[in-house]
Amino acid sequence: MATITEQAVRDLAGFRSDDIPVVSCYLDVDGRRHVRSADYEQQLEHLFRPVRDRTNGAAPDGADLDRITRYVQDGIDRSQVRGLAMFSCASAGLFEVLELPVPVRDQVLVGHAPVVNQLELVLRHAEPLGVLLVDKEHARVFVFELGELVERSELLEELPRHYDSRGQLARGDVEHHVDDLTSQHVRHAAQAAFTMYQEHPFAHLVIGASSELRGEIESALHPYLVERLGPTLSVPPSAGIDEIRTGAVEAEAAIAAERERDLVEQLRGTAQGGGRAVTGLAPVLEASSQRRVSHLVVSAGYVEPGWRCGTCARLAHVGPACPACGASMTAEDNVVGEAVDAAIMAGSRVDVCLDNADLDVLGRVGAFLRY
Repeated sequence: MATITEQAVRDLAGFRSDDIPVVSCYLDVDGRRHVRSADYEQQLEHLFRPVRDRTNGAAPDGADLDRITRYVQDGIDRSQVRGLAMFSCASAGLFEVLELPVPVRDQVLVGHAPVVNQLELVLRHAEPLGVLLVDKEHARVFVFELGELVERSELLEELPRHYDSRGQLARGDVEHHVDDLTSQHVRHAAQAAFTMYQEHPFAHLVIGASSELRGEIESALHPYLVERLGPTLSVPPSAGIDEIRTGAVEAEAAIAAERERDLVEQLRGTAQGGGRAVTGLAPVLEASSQRRVSHLVVSAGYVEPGWRCGTCARLAHVGPACPACGASMTAEDNVVGEAVDAAIMAGSRVDVCLDNADLDVLGRVGAFLRY
């Protein structure tokens, strides 16, 4: 098992097997959609059924499917994993599993090389999260990206905590000096967060601090960071790594949900206002066939049958004659998935929205257009 990195994706993309098929399998194991492990195990078997029927359970495909099935059935720690990308070519010694902190679209493909399009999409749209934890005496800074929490507290300077260093104790001015040190501490923490942003830019910053300190921290932040402020964390600097990671995951989910709401509202407004956007399956497939889609937005789990033209590759909701060239079209079990794949191949952004009622009303799929 490995985590996703650019190098891991490059290594997979470079693997070739001219004679022996390679099985690429993506499986959504997100606990928000699959409460029980049996739910995604059944989905895996559903994905594999047509491949098994085609190969009659024989090697090499059959052996690779069994290998992937055993891996999934052996159990997955879903506290940090929402998607799996699995690649197998047993006869050539390949078996690679990437555990992903984001959901993926269920998919199985068989070819001469691993299919890494979904991995490339995850890397392309990853949004690092900055984490700043502060109390009156301590501070810690982190970057959270693709499930990995990296501490950068070395950016914080050590502050003097001995309040009698200037004779305040003798003068009875202890409280004032402690307040000065706290303010200096907060400013240093805010500066450390900005230094971290300069070295490793992040899309959002979440702060764990008391309500008493939060206002002072926000006032000390660079304007770039104020623009990126996300939800508050209820995690102190003394927390363990697992607790901090859990807080970051929850903040990331809240940010994603808010972004989805804003995205769907923008999609609806643009489409209804006659701008460069369409909603509903038929208009989206039409735009996809014309390569006009710049950003595809789709509800998680949305599946519809449809058609593909073998002559011009056009996708359509209604067949069997191609509306563009008149040729006979081939039935597809999931034309929505075909549209997602087409968008990924074209370099378009793809956002899969979870339980967004507004998108469901719009037809469960929509797209922003290039022209």
